[in-house]
Amino acid sequence: MVLKFIIPSLLLLTMMQAKAQNRARDFGIQIGVMEPGYYNNITDVAGVKVAHVTKIKGEDIRTGVTAILPHEGNLFQEKVPAAVFVGNGFGKLAGSTQIEELGNLESPIVLTNTLNVATGLQGIITYTLSQAGNEAVQSVNAVVGETNDGYLNDIRGQHVSIEDVIAAIQNAKSGMVEEGNVGAGTGTVAFGFKGGIGSSSRKLPENLGGFHVGVLVQSNFGGVLQIDGVPIGKLLGQYSFKNQLESADGSCMIIVATDAPVDERNLKRMAQRAMMGLAKTGGIASNGSGDYVIAFSTYEKNRVKHNEKSLNLEERSLLRNDDMSPLFLATIEATEEAIINSLFAAKTMTGKEGRTVQALPLDEVIQMMKNHNRIP
Repeated sequence: MVLKFIIPSLLLLTMMQAKAQNRARDFGIQIGVMEPGYYNNITDVAGVKVAHVTKIKGEDIRTGVTAILPHEGNLFQEKVPAAVFVGNGFGKLAGSTQIEELGNLESPIVLTNTLNVATGLQGIITYTLSQAGNEAVQSVNAVVGETNDGYLNDIRGQHVSIEDVIAAIQNAKSGMVEEGNVGAGTGTVAFGFKGGIGSSSRKLPENLGGFHVGVLVQSNFGGVLQIDGVPIGKLLGQYSFKNQLESADGSCMIIVATDAPVDERNLKRMAQRAMMGLAKTGGIASNGSGDYVIAFSTYEKNRVKHNEKSLNLEERSLLRNDDMSPLFLATIEATEEAIINSLFAAKTMTGKEGRTVQALPLDEVIQMMKNHNRIP
C-alpha cells in the first residue's frame, strides 16, 4: 500500500522541481512550429545525461562546471559520431581538432570558464583513465568548452577544481536539466542581462522518423535580444552598441544531441544550423565572441568501437541528405528556445567588485509579447 503513495509523490516532486524554474513555455511563448520532447531539454535524447557543479562563495566566486554525457557507458570504448562548427573562433575549445579529424567524440563534454579549461581537461582525463576497461589507455581526447565569466566571477582565482569536474561527470543524470545560474552558467551575462544554462528539444513527427534533437547552451554573449521575433532588447533599451561603452563581446557554447542515424558530415550541417538559432535570438557572433557548436549522435548502431581488431568494412545506417531538413529545423528551433530559457531561468546576481547583473524583467517582457500577439 505504501508504494501506491510513494510513486505518485515522486512524480509530483519531479513536476514541482520542473516548475521551480521559469521557462518560456510556462508563459505561453511557443517558439517555432515543431513539438518539444517530453522534458523539452537535451535529455529527451535517450542516454544523454547532464549535471552541474555550482560554485557561489563569498562576494566574488560565481562560476562552475557543466558536464554532458552522450551515453552512460564507457565513451572511450564506444565513441559517438560528432562534429564541431565554429561560428566565431575567439575561444578555447579543447579537443576540437581530433573531433574534426576523426569525426567522433570519446569523452564527456565539460563546460566551464575560460581559465579553468586546463582543469576541465585534467578532470576528464582522470575520470577516463579510472574507468574499468581503460587500464591500457595512454591518450584521451578530452573535450572542454568555455565562456568568460570574469565580469561577475574572480576568474583569475581559477576556483574550479579537478574534483568539481569529476563530480559533475559522475553525477550526470537524465530527466529535467537545471537551468539559469548553475554550473558553467553561474556567472555568465547575455544581451546585458543575466545569462546561464538553457536547454530545449524537438521531436520530429513519426512520419519523419520520430527522432529527437536536444540542445544545451551556455549563454554569455551580446547583441539585440529578440524573443520569437519581438525586439525585446530594443524595446527595453538594453542592447549592444547603444553607446560606445557597451560591448557585444562574449561567448556561447552550444551542444546539439540527436538520436537520429546521422554521421559526422551531416552532424556538422546540423551544427551550422544551430548558429541560425543563435541569430534568431539577436546574437551577432561579435569579434570577441567564442561561439562553438558541438553536435553528436547517440544512435547506438553507429557507435565507434575502440581498437576493433578485425579488418571489416564498417556498416552504418544513415539518413539520406534529403531527409535532413526536418532535423535542421529542429536544431534551429531548439537552439533559439534554449537560449531564451537560459535568460528566463536566470536570476539577478551580484558578484565580483559588487557588480550586479539584472535578470531579464519577465513581467515587462511578457506584456511586450502579449502586445505583439505572441502569447495567446
